[in-house]
Amino acid sequence: MSKIVEHSGKIHHIDGDKIQVLITQNTACGTCHAKSACAIAAQSAEKFVETTSDDSSLAIGDEVIVYGQQSLGLLAALLAFVIPILLILVVLFVLRYFVENEVVSGTIALAILIPYYIILSFFKDKLKTKFQFYIRKT
Repeated sequence: MSKIVEHSGKIHHIDGDKIQVLITQNTACGTCHAKSACAIAAQSAEKFVETTSDDSSLAIGDEVIVYGQQSLGLLAALLAFVIPILLILVVLFVLRYFVENEVVSGTIALAILIPYYIILSFFKDKLKTKFQFYIRKT
């Protein structure tokens, strides 16, 4: 069974069945008793999450819960970070046997990310349907 990740937020914009929710992500130490003396506790970020809903009772300014599957977050991290780093390392180690100049090898290894992200962009619509967030009123 997949775990669910939830964030509370406020509806910022509604366009038909597409709803844009503003969520504020705080650091995990928000409940710490020493947060007033800590520089990390002051860090927070506001982000917009787009979701769809056919619930006509939702209005701008409503407090809602945005939720999704935790496994999709892991898949997103895999596609965005793990695979590109592995791709760079593999290309770099292969090129070190064929190219003597390290600068050229490093440049080619970094440039390999361009086709990777272009190929990934071709699957944008499919990924958008897979990485779906859901919404419910609080």
